[in-house]
Amino acid sequence: MGTSTQNEEIERLEKAFWQSILDGQPNIAAELLTEPALTISTHGVIKFDRAAYIKMASSDRVKLVDYSFSDMEVLFPTDQVAIITYRVAQTVAIDGETNEMDVYDSSTWIKASGRWLCVMHTEIPAASAHGSS
Repeated sequence: MGTSTQNEEIERLEKAFWQSILDGQPNIAAELLTEPALTISTHGVIKFDRAAYIKMASSDRVKLVDYSFSDMEVLFPTDQVAIITYRVAQTVAIDGETNEMDVYDSSTWIKASGRWLCVMHTEIPAASAHGSS
C-alpha cells in the first residue's frame, strides 16, 4: 500500500469516527477503539474501554453539533503505527448551550489483527497552542 493510500485510510477512519459522534452512533466509534483507549484534553487523562466510551458518548450533556477539519497530516513511525494531526472548528452543545471551539487534535492508530484501531486521542484549544487563552 502506497503512502498516499495509507494516509487516505487513516484520514477516512478519523473522519468516520467524528461522523459517528455527530450522527449519535457511539457504537460505530467504539468499534474503532482499542481496549483500553486513552484521551487527553483540558479535562485531563481518561482511560476507558468500549462500554465506558459508549456510555460517555451517549450522554445528553455534551453533543457535537458540527465540525470541519483542516491541516490534516499523517505520520507513520512504523508500518503498524499512524499518527494523525489536524485542526478542528467544532460546534458543541454543552448542557444545551452552544459553544464554538477551535482546537488541535491528534490520534494515534495502531494496526492490530489487520485493522487500524485508535489507541489515543488528544485535543487542545488552538489558542493555548500559541501561549494565549
